[in-house]
Amino acid sequence: MASVVTDIERARDAVARGSWPEAYELLRSLDPSELTGPDLEGLADAAWWMSRRDDSIAARQKAYAAFAASSNDARASFMAVRLCIEHFERREPAVAGGWLMRAQRHLREQPECAEHGFLAVIESTVARFTGDPDRSIERARDATEIGHRVGHRDVIAVGIHAEGLALIASGRVSEGVALLDEAMISVLAGELSPFFTGVVYCDVIEACLQLGDVRRAGEWSDAARAWCETVPPQSPFPGLCRVNRAELAILRGAWSEAEAEASLASEQLRRIDQEDSGAAWYLVGEARRRSGNATGAEEAFAKARDLGFDPQPGWALLRLSQGKVDAAVGALRGALSAELGNPFRRSRLLAAQIDVAIALGDLEAAGEADRELVALAGRFGAASVAATADTGSGALLLAQDDAPGALDRFRRACATWQDLRLPYEAARARALCGRALIAIGDEGAGREELRAARAAFERLGAAADASAIAGHLGERTGIPGGLTEREAEVLRLVAAGRSNRQIATELVISEHTVARHVQNIFAKLAVSSRSAATAFAFEHGLA
Repeated sequence: MASVVTDIERARDAVARGSWPEAYELLRSLDPSELTGPDLEGLADAAWWMSRRDDSIAARQKAYAAFAASSNDARASFMAVRLCIEHFERREPAVAGGWLMRAQRHLREQPECAEHGFLAVIESTVARFTGDPDRSIERARDATEIGHRVGHRDVIAVGIHAEGLALIASGRVSEGVALLDEAMISVLAGELSPFFTGVVYCDVIEACLQLGDVRRAGEWSDAARAWCETVPPQSPFPGLCRVNRAELAILRGAWSEAEAEASLASEQLRRIDQEDSGAAWYLVGEARRRSGNATGAEEAFAKARDLGFDPQPGWALLRLSQGKVDAAVGALRGALSAELGNPFRRSRLLAAQIDVAIALGDLEAAGEADRELVALAGRFGAASVAATADTGSGALLLAQDDAPGALDRFRRACATWQDLRLPYEAARARALCGRALIAIGDEGAGREELRAARAAFERLGAAADASAIAGHLGERTGIPGGLTEREAEVLRLVAAGRSNRQIATELVISEHTVARHVQNIFAKLAVSSRSAATAFAFEHGLA
């Protein structure tokens, strides 16, 4: 006689297979009184993978209570650790801290187990975010050692990656990055559970992006893209991966690609976490700002702010480019007072503050920001922070009429940005080198640097930057609408009815590059469609 498979057995099988939509529907349809601690944990996990965070937290709290009631202190502690993570992600540090203390209490009298390792990782993370990197390194190493002793691969890998992040935070960047690479090997080998696979992926790629390590971030991002295709599309990870890909595209100068990825991420994340969705809108704004689409950038930054994400320093730099210096000063002041823990983000804010203060003529304020930025670069062995500091110091020296000193800083920054493969930052530094050379009387070399920078900006599609250099050189193309020669060429083909793909083939450039040129054309001509651009082309003899 065939056995009858019950709903609870089907639900448990779905959990074991990681079939989260099926597990979620089955478990939530059952009488709660039938669910054990492991069943409630399975429901919490299923709800998390379905991006139902409130349901996940409610189920995990019930799982915690069930484990605690049955004196299963190890699992009760792990539920408390996961709840601590959930509430930190929701920006609820008091509640998170309470769950951390509860996790510690459950393990005080317990023999060593994997849960001790997970607890050590959380304690390492808290120490890192509260400015105690030495304690963070210590607890991360404890976690890894526990993982080896109890034979738990998740604990080993997250312990190694936590130590890597702590070392970077303490300024030991090369040591930290090496450990992040080691942790990622466990991910690529498929040794980790899906949740911790995603955690390590996101943390490592985010760290690489903060460091400006485009090559490494690109390698891990490609691997993460493949992994994201295997997880439920409703989960948080696909949206978070898109945010990372968008930021990587911005660093590479692929701004159309960045805007497309960030726009999709903002939609995916809005139902999960509004502030994460706001971060995606910030990247949309940055892509538009760099490409010269000021109106579009302002709209994107406003959406980021509405969702709870402070769009700095992009918004302040946009205001600076519009001549609204007082607004930029106020925005940066608030952002700097709020940002104390992330040295990489703070370095960008300080660099923007130097530019704004110089524009305002407040060299004392610029000097104060420069001194903090130089000190920050000295404490953290990150090439991107050093190049940011060199660029800021050079700008201040140029404003103080010390062109030789400024040129030395700009050249060093330019070399670093080129080594890091950050084309926009390298072009900016090269333009500043040109200004410094002209200031010391080497007009010929200075103009050559400016022309090279302008060409780089045109290749990137940085319309406003290219136009500013053309004005500085006193060289205008004479093409209507302020279009570059390449943009005029693209516009002629648009007016001829060619698609972006056809234009790319005809001009032997990428389709992404064509899209950037079309976006810049629309921005310069203040039009929003190909038909309107075509009309402009015919009206001005460009067709």
